[in-house]
Amino acid sequence: MDTERTGAHPRRRVAQRDAPPPGGGPADQDFTAAQRARGRALRRATSPWALGGRLAGLALSLLLALTHAGAGLVTAAGAMFGGGRTAQVLAGTTALVLLGQALRLPFGARVRAVRVRYGLVTQGWGGWAADVLRGLGLTLVLALPAALAVFALTGRSPERWWLPAAAAAALLTAALSFLFPLVVEPVFNRFTPMAPGPLREALLELAARDRVRVREVLVADASRRTSALNAYVSGFGATRRIVAYDTLLDTAEPSEVELVVAHELGHVKHRDVTTGTLLGAVGAAVAVCLLGLITAWGPLLSAAGADSAADPRVLPLLAGGAALIGALSGPLQCAVSRRIEARADRHALELTGDTARFIAMQRRLAVANVADVDPPRLLELLFATHPSTVRRIAAARAWQAAPGHRPRSG
Repeated sequence: MDTERTGAHPRRRVAQRDAPPPGGGPADQDFTAAQRARGRALRRATSPWALGGRLAGLALSLLLALTHAGAGLVTAAGAMFGGGRTAQVLAGTTALVLLGQALRLPFGARVRAVRVRYGLVTQGWGGWAADVLRGLGLTLVLALPAALAVFALTGRSPERWWLPAAAAAALLTAALSFLFPLVVEPVFNRFTPMAPGPLREALLELAARDRVRVREVLVADASRRTSALNAYVSGFGATRRIVAYDTLLDTAEPSEVELVVAHELGHVKHRDVTTGTLLGAVGAAVAVCLLGLITAWGPLLSAAGADSAADPRVLPLLAGGAALIGALSGPLQCAVSRRIEARADRHALELTGDTARFIAMQRRLAVANVADVDPPRLLELLFATHPSTVRRIAAARAWQAAPGHRPRSG
């Protein structure tokens, strides 16, 4: 039996029985009290640890950047491998990455433990540790050559190194955006072609109707790690593919899967990936320019225990500056992301014309992912990359009520 089309799955039957009560406020209209409480409880249990991990990482970065402790770490690490300039750069970078990872690890483990209790994690601790090591390896593969390149430039021009470095950072950001689905995604998931059938044909037809060229439809084995539901479109041009989590295919109705994919096609249609890549490239270049200013300021160099931008002991100052820039720019990035996601929601509604299914899909995603459907506004503004579920559903109803909206055809 084709469970993707018939919905023969026990979790689906549970979700269908859990209907919200009539009346009440926006959240009351679509979610039961138990569903709302469960999402809030998960958020309250994980937010302190997730936020604590961020703050601890930032505090460590600034401590090493603004005291001689960071310079001492780089010197000691380099001395273990001969003490030369290259040894200091490579060993110092590795030490900074490992120390930051070690500090954040308990926070991440605690968040994971809470998510296990809520049934969102299906992977064992051994698999999680393997993923941590994979992520660490990828970080070092990127960080070590980048550090060598930066200090090759600072060695040639301690005052103007940031000009070519900014251009290189922009190019690297664009390259990584293109290579991510080909190189990084397969490190963490296995992808198999979706079996021929009505759902695959429906997704390809949806892309064709949207005039988006898609190379293939893949299924990611997300169930090895999580019970959360998701789908996305990744890649550029010849590498573009629709990817659906196996958890989504096993749980959602086919029409709901189509709506999730329609949302993701909206990102392609509006060139969100391209725009995001360009903005990311510009942001990376601006960040490098700011780091150039930081390493040219004598008081900061003195506080960091470094002589100039060409001194490997400036590594912690560079890392701390980058961490601070990232933290300060985070809310702006989230605001841009929420606008983009809201536009993709409208695209899904315009492409399918099915408001009822859109709302059902939002309900299913929120319940399955144990989302806080209406979080505190400050948390949403600072950290949320998507509008809250209540806001997304309200926007769908407003779209339906607006004059001239296109009803679903077929």
